[in-house]
Amino acid sequence: MKNRHFAQLVGLSALWGASFLFIRIASPALGPQVLAGGRVLLAALTLVVVMRALREPWPWRHWRELIGLGLLAVAAPFLLFSWAALRLPAGYSALLNTTAVLFGTLASAWLREDTLSLRKLLGCAVGFVGVGLIVRLGPVQPDAATIAAALACMAGAGCYGVSTPLMKRATQRMQPLAIAAGITLAATLLLMPGALWSLPQAHFTPAAALALLVMGVITSGLGYWLNLRILRHVSPVAAMSPAFLIPVFGVTWGHIFLGEAVSPGIFAGGALVLLATALVTGFNPLRRKAVADPIP
Repeated sequence: MKNRHFAQLVGLSALWGASFLFIRIASPALGPQVLAGGRVLLAALTLVVVMRALREPWPWRHWRELIGLGLLAVAAPFLLFSWAALRLPAGYSALLNTTAVLFGTLASAWLREDTLSLRKLLGCAVGFVGVGLIVRLGPVQPDAATIAAALACMAGAGCYGVSTPLMKRATQRMQPLAIAAGITLAATLLLMPGALWSLPQAHFTPAAALALLVMGVITSGLGYWLNLRILRHVSPVAAMSPAFLIPVFGVTWGHIFLGEAVSPGIFAGGALVLLATALVTGFNPLRRKAVADPIP
């Protein structure tokens, strides 16, 4: 992996690290269906504007594939995490989201889009430990609602993990921008009926509206485009490595903007997370490559 791709993945982690805080803010006010539907609608509109500005052709002949990816990579996880945010703190959701790397590692090996190595499995294990040290979650009541929310987060993470090698395959036939626009548009069509049904119960507070706008335009719209651009040049497992870094930024943003306390384990946990990311991605800044990667 080249340095610029690693830097772009870290930048994505910084963006997506704020998403769980935004979801936690917006979901109780808007409701899970309105939040998920509004988020993908804004993402789709943003990417449609970019598609038109760059005169990118729409990949209509791949519509079946785009609908499947829209369901698996966007609609289902957005709805699941939005629903879980009604019952789980943001830190728990971010922690459970890291299981996407494990799901993706196994799915990539099964689909032969990546190899299953001891180094990558070790990286997953180290990453889980590091995230646990960073988040330092307090006890929650292990009732049925909490367990259901945790399972919803893991199901959403599983969707992310399984869809990543499939999107890697899609980048061999379609441009990243076209894929991002296509899957968000498909997800909008899938989620809009439920969002419209729940719209009368939504409360668009200023904080919820701002969180929805940022998630829709930046973290979901432009963020998905950037992620697919990177995915063309790295393995599916490497592209999922931001999942380990997301809690680092989530805790950081919470400390800066919400005044949340930083646990003593953030430094040791951060070091383990960086080690895990290096193990999973194979990134080594000291290694020199004889042949330069093509510019995306």
